Amino acid sequence: MSRMLFVNLAVENITATRAFFDKLGFTFDESFCDENAACLKINDQTYVMLLEKQMFRMFTNDDICDTTKAREVLMCVSADSREGVDALVDGAIAAGGTEWVTTGAEKAKEDMGDYAYQRAFRDLDNHVWEVMWMDMTAAQQADVTEAAPAEA
Repeated sequence: MSRMLFVNLAVENITATRAFFDKLGFTFDESFCDENAACLKINDQTYVMLLEKQMFRMFTNDDICDTTKAREVLMCVSADSREGVDALVDGAIAAGGTEWVTTGAEKAKEDMGDYAYQRAFRDLDNHVWEVMWMDMTAAQQADVTEAAPAEA
């Protein structure tokens, strides 16, 4: 069975948020967009519902995460190439986002040689979006177990 995924994120200003992702080349499913929400299309099975906070509150009694201090989620999207990673992250920074350094990384770019390359940015609401290119064949052939934490 193939499943669809809808991720819901709280945002301050839907107009500014939509403009930000428009600048990055993302598209929206207009049938789920209005003055309080935008349905960001990742692919035919994956969507991110960007909901103004008052609308987001309609779906939960819990506190909304303060993304300036904590992470509620790390989003990771793929790119077709290393250059595609750089283009998306650099575009996000130019559109008002900020670069984000992943935990354990000594610099903003994580270059894993022939099999993977990753950078990340924070959007206008400080949600973290990792962008990664991976050559699956090379990754399967590489010994990536050294990067994994040891089991206790």
